[in-house]
Amino acid sequence: MTTELRPLQESDWDAWFNNLDVVFGGVPDAPERRAWWRAVTEVPRKFAVWDGDGVVGAAGAFSFGVTVPGGAEVATAGVTAVGVLPTHRRRGVLTSMMRHQLADVHERGEALAALTATEPAIYGRFGYGVATQDLRMAVDTVRLAAPDLPGVDGVRLRLVDPQAALAECERVYAQLVPTRPGMLARRPGWERHGLLDPPEERSGAGQLQCVLAEVDGEVRGYARYAVKPDWDYGGPRGTVLLRQIDALDPVVYAALWRYLFGIDLTASVVVRSRPVDDPLLHLVADQRRCDVGVREALFVRPVEVGAALAARTYRTPVDVVLEVEDDFCPWNAGRWRLSGDATGARCERTTDPAELALSVRELGSAYLGGTALSVLAGAGRVRELRPGALAASSLAFGSDPAPWLPHNF
Repeated sequence: MTTELRPLQESDWDAWFNNLDVVFGGVPDAPERRAWWRAVTEVPRKFAVWDGDGVVGAAGAFSFGVTVPGGAEVATAGVTAVGVLPTHRRRGVLTSMMRHQLADVHERGEALAALTATEPAIYGRFGYGVATQDLRMAVDTVRLAAPDLPGVDGVRLRLVDPQAALAECERVYAQLVPTRPGMLARRPGWERHGLLDPPEERSGAGQLQCVLAEVDGEVRGYARYAVKPDWDYGGPRGTVLLRQIDALDPVVYAALWRYLFGIDLTASVVVRSRPVDDPLLHLVADQRRCDVGVREALFVRPVEVGAALAARTYRTPVDVVLEVEDDFCPWNAGRWRLSGDATGARCERTTDPAELALSVRELGSAYLGGTALSVLAGAGRVRELRPGALAASSLAFGSDPAPWLPHNF
């Protein structure tokens, strides 16, 4: 087999994207979604593996900023569109692409790489660790009373055209980005991600709806959703499919949920991605009626260990020497002294004795504060070399609120 890995050219985009259609099941994206992907593609950050004149492997990245504990925005390569044709698997194509990409991210000076995975088992060997989780809920709006807080009656709700309300929704979202680790600072074009609504992908649901929540004339929250009608012998059993909900304060958040509970001809609200510490679970009387499920979401990999660890703050003071293993990015391997607290941090090379030993994958899992180092130690993936170092570091790395990825890429 003779293959060649090379950067994508503008003229290669259709062949590159067609390869991904095959890799991800052979069902082409709806024209609306495909056109959006083309519009946001950063061609210099995409590449392909060719066998003759055909694309057999593809990968790429988007340029994002990701919020880290402390509120800073860290330049991050959003790894995406990774796939190899079945004819060329287990021949080193994926490994060569991931190695090439990490070298490129390093050259660009980005401290982090991150991805969402269709097959999570693949990416640990390349140094990516599970850093955030998604909460899924199917909320029974018949048996549960609608959320209520003092002041919700003062929130004005307006049903609007989602396209026309885009700017107002983005202003709300932008105010929330610094408040929670894992949030994406979106680049131009990505504000339209939440508006994609191809009829071919609705699976029986109606078109996208948007409700704005206002207080004293200011938009302070919104929800985007669609309604999927259904009936049985007892009457209407429709489902509200909640796409996004953002609010700047608890009262507005409760008001939006009360609105969703009250949509006619529906019996449930289903949402596939919310933070694991979502306040709704404490706005209802019976969490069991929310049918909660949790699964992994964002995988994070430090590409520059020193810069990444110095970019965030720490919940309690920490001073620890880390022995880091990294087979794919050798510039990360070795000992690093991390010193920091809630005001800032430093992370520099050292020859001092190591106090914790772990791979870059574990650093990725712990980086946003959603996975405790002590839990990873319980799985045998972090070793304590100085008594007390694990407990102190695990506490320092934690985050409140929980990290969350607001949408995939």
